[in-house]
Amino acid sequence: MNTTSFSRLPLSKEMLHNLKEIGFSAMTPVQAESLPHILNNCDVIAKAQTGSGKTAAFGIGLLHKLDVKKFRVQSLVLCPTRELADQVAKELRRLARATHNVKILTLCGGVAFGPQYGSLQHGAHIIVGTPGRVIKHLDKKNLSLEDLDTLVLDEADRMLDMGFIEDIEKVIAHAPNKRQTLLFSATYPDKILDLSSTIQENAVNIQSLEAEKPQAIKEYFYDAGADEANKMSLLVNTIAHHNPANVLVFCNTKIETQDVADKLCDAGIDALAIHGDLEQFERTDVLVRFSNRSCSVLVATDVAARGIDIEDLEMVVNYDVPHNQEIYVHRIGRTGRAGKKGVATTIYTRQQTRVIKEYHNETREFIEADTLEPIENFTLPSPNSTLVIEAGKKDKMRPGDLLGALTGTAGINGKFVGKIDIYDRQSYVAIDKTMIDKAFAHLKKGRIKGRSFPIWVFGREKSTDMSNAWKTSRHVKSDK
Repeated sequence: MNTTSFSRLPLSKEMLHNLKEIGFSAMTPVQAESLPHILNNCDVIAKAQTGSGKTAAFGIGLLHKLDVKKFRVQSLVLCPTRELADQVAKELRRLARATHNVKILTLCGGVAFGPQYGSLQHGAHIIVGTPGRVIKHLDKKNLSLEDLDTLVLDEADRMLDMGFIEDIEKVIAHAPNKRQTLLFSATYPDKILDLSSTIQENAVNIQSLEAEKPQAIKEYFYDAGADEANKMSLLVNTIAHHNPANVLVFCNTKIETQDVADKLCDAGIDALAIHGDLEQFERTDVLVRFSNRSCSVLVATDVAARGIDIEDLEMVVNYDVPHNQEIYVHRIGRTGRAGKKGVATTIYTRQQTRVIKEYHNETREFIEADTLEPIENFTLPSPNSTLVIEAGKKDKMRPGDLLGALTGTAGINGKFVGKIDIYDRQSYVAIDKTMIDKAFAHLKKGRIKGRSFPIWVFGREKSTDMSNAWKTSRHVKSDK
């Protein structure tokens, strides 16, 4: 029997026929590896990219054990955005064609609450929703999870990036302890593994061969020549040559970090510095903006960079040669994670040639600066801007409140909303730059949780035409 055929699974004839009808001829790697465990009622944590077939993997599993005659919520799928929830619900309905009278209900923010309440009064088998709106229905006792058999967290890493961890915990508090929990994530950072350990029991770890395929970090060493002044132009040129989405640049002194960041900005590269002279709230601001793609380059010292963990970091640059190879390995190890490609470059002067000889091996490339052709008119702007709302956990602000305000009456598609960070007294929302004016204007004149809050955008000068609302610096401490 073909090991990728759905027929090798203990599925009903009706399900197998429907899978064939909708074009599911063979299982994808993540389906082949996870479905036997899912059907065996095991908890599963799976690495799964968009387009890997993950929705069918958990969808087939929850439909397989669904008791249609039991008109109670038996499965809950949590998604980070309304758009993904709608997509998942649509796919589940396709998979459920062979099962009669299955009711799948979507509960997301940005749409009227009343109709959702009315639909819940008529019952549902499967709920697909965003954490904030699901919690709202749970708090109002419109929704009960006492009969829940399967909980699915789809794109769990994205949900944690958007700050939904507390919301997830609140939802789980309403669910039975005895249940199947399926966690799908594109990456496996520590926070995902920590989440799995707290909400799953003996979870089976699924990583397809495609997902596990390692990507080596390409290491380049650029000779800046005898003149120290050549280093900056070479830094700009190496960034232009590799053209990464984001870069972490290491300097050996805190004074140099700010100088390098300023010069990069002058060269059209969106950069910020982080060093020991920054207060905690300033450090928070910088890290939030870099992690949510409102800044393309972060310039840091080794001390200031401790604890920084940026997912999908494409490039690391050693503007200064590290003091030892242990530090070098630690620096460049921040890129090329989760099976993705990474680039690490080191800039050195002719006076450091003897030290650099210690780094020579068969895989590293050593290049003279004059062989690297300059790229004219290169810039590296950031794709996002950051909205700051002067309200946070102390105000009971949740990511779902902000996401709902933006995707609801503001009419902004969820794909333009990036990472959401909620601190004690401030909230940060990354917005695509093409939508930032619309988002700001709506939130400024609108209300969140029935209240108005001061709202501003990083990097915008104050202007009378925007009611003097833009701010350019932080003055209020924000503790996590």
